[in-house]
Amino acid sequence: MAKIGEDLIGKSALPAFFKVENADEVGISAPENRKGDALRTWVRSFSGFQKEALVRSAKTGDTWRFVSDEGPYLNGHDAACCPLAFLSCGMVASFMNEIMALAEQKGIEIRKLKLTQDNFYTMKGSMPRRTMVGGAENIELQVEIDCDLDDGALNEFLINATFASPLNGLMRGQIESLFKLAKNGNELPTAKALELSGSILPDPGDHFAKATPGESVSDLMSKVGPTPKKEVAKGTASGSSSLSDEQDRRLNIGAVAELRADGIKQIQQMQYSPYGTSFMLLSSEDGRAPDANTLISAGIGFCFMTQFGRFVSMLKLDLPDYRIVQDTHFSLGGASGGTGKAGEADPIETHVYLQTSESDETAQEMLDISEKTCFLHAFCKTDLKTKLKVKRV
Repeated sequence: MAKIGEDLIGKSALPAFFKVENADEVGISAPENRKGDALRTWVRSFSGFQKEALVRSAKTGDTWRFVSDEGPYLNGHDAACCPLAFLSCGMVASFMNEIMALAEQKGIEIRKLKLTQDNFYTMKGSMPRRTMVGGAENIELQVEIDCDLDDGALNEFLINATFASPLNGLMRGQIESLFKLAKNGNELPTAKALELSGSILPDPGDHFAKATPGESVSDLMSKVGPTPKKEVAKGTASGSSSLSDEQDRRLNIGAVAELRADGIKQIQQMQYSPYGTSFMLLSSEDGRAPDANTLISAGIGFCFMTQFGRFVSMLKLDLPDYRIVQDTHFSLGGASGGTGKAGEADPIETHVYLQTSESDETAQEMLDISEKTCFLHAFCKTDLKTKLKVKRV
């Protein structure tokens, strides 16, 4: 199959990921910080399934720029990691933050630590019949650790650490996301998607292009190569499977995290199903690399935007330009933020801007279908658990 769109990421002279030096000039500001961290994510479509995001955090004050692409399963150029990789990498970074912080609080010496996480999602139904729905399944987390806690105490310690992650707030219970919609500059009411109260935020338009790189470590994202293969029940191994009209498939995105000597988390993203390329991402809470909440927020925005691209390309609809502004609100980490509580989060708030010659009803349907098929909005709507497996090393 021919690749969709032009490889603008591959042709760009800019680094794929960078800390934005001039966020105020670009015009992106963080939302009001009502829980501990508030992040505003701008995402725009580049070409095909290539996208760009800017994420500003109220807690850190930093703004990061990311790009995302898809592999052969969506006829993409494979120029950057896929949307789901950002959530997996941010999630495993968040777990590592809380494990290390809780160990420090309790005086536990961790001599070795490696986290291997698997996220699972489903896509079922027919796009032409509008019955396609994305789903999310429980997370599997293997902790390889060397410390002096006995088995029972270690298991309790790790459960408490995972609950302390701010992302826990989107996993526990069933959180429905909220939306605002504009078509060609005019606000529309939502149809089935829950409408956010208040005014729609300004469309960021082409302000993305003003972003200039500041200081950060190099190689924030690097291509590793083909992901090691493994069997995934109902998984898809090859071809443009993610564009088929009828689907009943299961996705598996992995992340393997280790702490470097300089304190930066090095995370290898694994693309088991749909099968694809593995990328290495870096994360840090001190501004040298993107923090966990920023990676998570970028992933949710990228995934939602991909669903617009899938829907309109499968049904041959007109949508030459589309953008979102997404606000995420997290509590501080139970251990890293010293709250001593499980992590919390508010519903995700997303403002959608569509440029299209289609009808108002079709624009509303684009939002409804994209929300319904987005794996990460399904993640929020599903009460999820983290299945722990401990391996002593």
